[in-house]
Amino acid sequence: MSDRNFEGKIALVTGAAAGIGRATALAFAREGAKVVVSDVDDAGGEQTLAAIQQMGGEGIYVHADVSSLEEVDALFETLKKTYGSLDYACNNAGIEGAQAKTGDCTLENWRRTIGINLDGVFYCMRRELELMAPAKSGSIINMSSIAGKQGFPNLPAYVASKHAVIGLTKSAALEYAPLGVRINAICPGVIDTPMVQRTTQQSEEATRQYVAMQPVGRMGNPEEIADAVIWLSSEKASFVTGIAIPVDGGFLAG
Repeated sequence: MSDRNFEGKIALVTGAAAGIGRATALAFAREGAKVVVSDVDDAGGEQTLAAIQQMGGEGIYVHADVSSLEEVDALFETLKKTYGSLDYACNNAGIEGAQAKTGDCTLENWRRTIGINLDGVFYCMRRELELMAPAKSGSIINMSSIAGKQGFPNLPAYVASKHAVIGLTKSAALEYAPLGVRINAICPGVIDTPMVQRTTQQSEEATRQYVAMQPVGRMGNPEEIADAVIWLSSEKASFVTGIAIPVDGGFLAG
């Protein structure tokens, strides 16, 4: 049962059509926030919005490719026109990219993965800070990964982008702490989402291997990441900024 601690607040979630993004958008709505749902998957994004409305929540859906500066700017113009302010942002949109050794990583894959996973976070943060800094209030959560804390073979662009998200988070956190804006990152482990399902290709053996990577003996679920986003956004985390917190079932402890 939610305490609806975010009543009257405005939250933005990118990549909110499925998986962690959808779970996070629903979690914000349960807490009473009005939610700006954004993605490139319009059908999935509208489904997320419908689920928010079915629980009695309020929000809007805005199509935006975060790798496009123009589309990010349009997203924030719609947000400002609709709600006028922003209290919480979860920069979640991301892709895994194609698997290949670094020497075989295509420029197209590199640019697309970096464009969405890193440039997209930067583009969104610029506009989020434009709204939060003058208000001297707000919380931004950037979605990194356990791949932002250690290397993985055959995912050079993904690993580079997720490491960079942590660096960007730390730098911005230092800059905006005096202005009352907290900026943190979350590093999910193997979470049962469409992204992981694409990676395993529904193979039972591949799924078992992923589960075996987790000391807790199972994959995480999107709601467990959403819970971490809500905590970092809340006053319970009022002294927390500039961290990259693993939510990974113990993976990085090994």
